[in-house]
Amino acid sequence: MSQFFSLHPETPQKRLLTQTREILEKGGVIAYPTDSGYALGCLPGNKKGVERIKRLRNLDDKHNFTLMFPDLNEIGTYARMDSPIFRVLKAHTPGAYTFILDATNEVPRLLLHPKRRTIGIRVPDHRITRDILETVGAPLMSVTFIAPDETLPMTDAEDIRDRFGSQLDAIIDGGACPMEPTTVLDMRTLPPEVLRQGRGDVSAFG
Repeated sequence: MSQFFSLHPETPQKRLLTQTREILEKGGVIAYPTDSGYALGCLPGNKKGVERIKRLRNLDDKHNFTLMFPDLNEIGTYARMDSPIFRVLKAHTPGAYTFILDATNEVPRLLLHPKRRTIGIRVPDHRITRDILETVGAPLMSVTFIAPDETLPMTDAEDIRDRFGSQLDAIIDGGACPMEPTTVLDMRTLPPEVLRQGRGDVSAFG
């Protein structure tokens, strides 16, 4: 069974954040809260972890994976962007958006779409998520936790423990999360193309 950590939504306990980091550094896969449902995550170079997540989500090699960041500081290491794109990201982060960008060579190949070589970028508006990312000191490879044969994100940590506890190394309980997924924007051209309208407002991108 996975470990189950209940973190305070406003002042997450440092001890539990450190334990979460240690689990990830040892190759673990976690479920954790975000501003658009719970997500599955592992460190980007964790090949076995990525494969576990793909099996759990029933994903093929064409799925566009996402890297989660606490802010914009390190995004340029993993994604190609010029000043106009950076200004768009700065104006809409943190928030419930996933930005599709061309990946740099720092992104492991197993995370890339086989033809487009793109990567999703996220800066979530969720205190626990950002504190996890800051404690880890690296981005997390992440996908929304949508159970097989379902269409909406999972929103309750105890439900995740009951259904998937044996398949995860840790479940981070941050309380109930919004059910609506992120808005996905293809940033390779401006104005960006809205690939999926979700929780993030798209009125500024029309």
